[in-house]
Amino acid sequence: MQPTPAADNDPLFEAINVSKSFGVFKALRDVSFRVDDGEFVSVVGPNGAGKTTLVNVVSGLLRPTIGEVRFMGRDIAGIGPVELARLGMSRAFQLVNIFPALTVRETLAVAVASRLRRIGNPFRSLRRDDVLQADVERVAEVLGLRARLDAVASALSQGEKKLLDIASAFALNPSVILLDEPTSGVSSGDKHAIMEVLVTAARAAGVRAIVQVEHDMDLVERYSHRIVALQEGTVLADMVPAAFFRDPAMISAVIGTRPKTLGGMH
Repeated sequence: MQPTPAADNDPLFEAINVSKSFGVFKALRDVSFRVDDGEFVSVVGPNGAGKTTLVNVVSGLLRPTIGEVRFMGRDIAGIGPVELARLGMSRAFQLVNIFPALTVRETLAVAVASRLRRIGNPFRSLRRDDVLQADVERVAEVLGLRARLDAVASALSQGEKKLLDIASAFALNPSVILLDEPTSGVSSGDKHAIMEVLVTAARAAGVRAIVQVEHDMDLVERYSHRIVALQEGTVLADMVPAAFFRDPAMISAVIGTRPKTLGGMH
């Protein structure tokens, strides 16, 4: 994906002065950022920084205590992930962990049937619905899972499971996709393979922007157009990778130490 200007400089998505409290605990404090057409934005920060809470708020699972979340000009605060997906923003939800006994074909059928509003019995629809079947196979092809369509999800490798989670989000035909640590738990080699498949698939599918929470700084540096760094629930920085990785104080604040292996840090 290459950055392209949004029409009239309007963002695809934006969080505006978002705060989220759980009782007396303030998980997010006055967080604002935007995502423009063509961008790949990484949200980073130490454990407890508020990254997952932010994703839960912007994906409609949680309503912000204060502030606005807007997608294509529409207020989506608390709308819920199902309705949000119908508007064009979807999130990978690790369905493999929820439905480990389903095949790849059946897992993708759940997502496709939801998008097509055929959710009464997606498996019956899959058997007799050529449109749904074709869409399942199209998504599997794009994400490199066509040969595994009839494999049970629990039997997949960790890398394949991650791709299936991402494929389930792609099956909703999103304009914007949200990913919460899409490569966690897989080997370094598999991480790069997954990201290459993800970016290529996004381009082919017409996905207009990607927002990911990611702790692997090598992946963040390589694929991001912008980095939003959180610390204790606030935005510490919103900058391009070159500037981020040139700042030792920023690296220390975000991950506690300065990485030695990143190509951008010499």
